[in-house]
Amino acid sequence: MRIEFIDRDNGPKNLIGEAEIYFDIEDGLLAGLKLVGFSLWRNEAGDPGVTVPGRSWGDPGERKFFDLLRAGDGGPDALRKLKTAICDQHRLRGQNAA
Repeated sequence: MRIEFIDRDNGPKNLIGEAEIYFDIEDGLLAGLKLVGFSLWRNEAGDPGVTVPGRSWGDPGERKFFDLLRAGDGGPDALRKLKTAICDQHRLRGQNAA
């Protein structure tokens, strides 16, 4: 698996960019696919955070969201590890560009 980043200079104020996960495997159902919809944001302290692909639903005037990528057998730490890995890779990308 590899993570690629797309910079968004014209997005909302705290948006850093987007991330895509490529499945670099030769066999299996995920071979040759990528998972899109990850966004990197800066919080008020300037620290990066990641949102995962999600979907909105609800009645007009009341929007609710749920994540399409959720913890399975790995428990809640599995999703936290992925978000941390995306932030870490983005940080390394910035250091390598400097």
